[in-house]
Amino acid sequence: MLYYRHPMIAGTRTVRSDAAGAIPWATIAWFAALTIICYAPVLYNLGRQWANDEDMGHGFFVPLVAGYIMWQRRAEVAAVVPAPNWWGLAVVLWGGAQLYVATLGAELFLARTSLVITIFGIVLFLGGPPLLRALLFPLALLFLMVPIPAIIYSQITFPLQIFASRVAEGALALLGIPVLREGNILELANQKLSVVEACSGIRSLLTLTFLSLVYAYFFDSKAWMRAALLIATVPIAIAANAARVTVTGILTEYDPELAEGVFHTAEGWVMFMIALAMLVATHAVINRIYGAVRGR
Repeated sequence: MLYYRHPMIAGTRTVRSDAAGAIPWATIAWFAALTIICYAPVLYNLGRQWANDEDMGHGFFVPLVAGYIMWQRRAEVAAVVPAPNWWGLAVVLWGGAQLYVATLGAELFLARTSLVITIFGIVLFLGGPPLLRALLFPLALLFLMVPIPAIIYSQITFPLQIFASRVAEGALALLGIPVLREGNILELANQKLSVVEACSGIRSLLTLTFLSLVYAYFFDSKAWMRAALLIATVPIAIAANAARVTVTGILTEYDPELAEGVFHTAEGWVMFMIALAMLVATHAVINRIYGAVRGR
């Protein structure tokens, strides 16, 4: 049994209610329908980019995982006493205004993030801060389904391309393989390797970012571990990508075809699994250090 105070009448006495009656399912369904109708074009274009952009292949899994986490927390959510907050309506209006401005300016990032902002506002308006706190992590996870703006993407990828090229150049030289680097292009004896945007490591970085948060949530109860593993994904993804470029350079010395097609794709998957294993190992090391410090 739950106890709640009617949010619209000040000074009313506390009334006892069943959990099912405390959840405004009809209102939730109404807001959900309006949100889907208003954001239908945004959702359609977002789904198309997930399907066609290899950097955002994980986008399909973000809302599914977020929904599963919400389902896991259904008992906690049912136990929350609804305390509707009018600030939530202000957040919904903010999301709507952002969508309007983004539509006028054809700004995809603003339009897509306004969807998540609107969802935050609906939760706050219908359930208040208690419900928002209960669903904060899965709701925040939804931001990872939105591709980063193109201007930021280009600012990140080029330095990553140059870094991977430099590391590969140094590693190949140490192995005695003749190599000449010009920017992001590696001149080898048998082939010229171009470290393009797809080889910058941004793809594995974005996917590892999502996986690090989900992994920390399911396999560690410490909230700070999510931030720790999130930070760790940056050097792990960069190192794994630099190793991939280096391995590609080594393979071309034996057979140039190994740097193309299905072999190149398979190599990318292998290096990503190695990066994922490095993330798991980092988690184990952090926990070992944490346990040693606490045991002192």
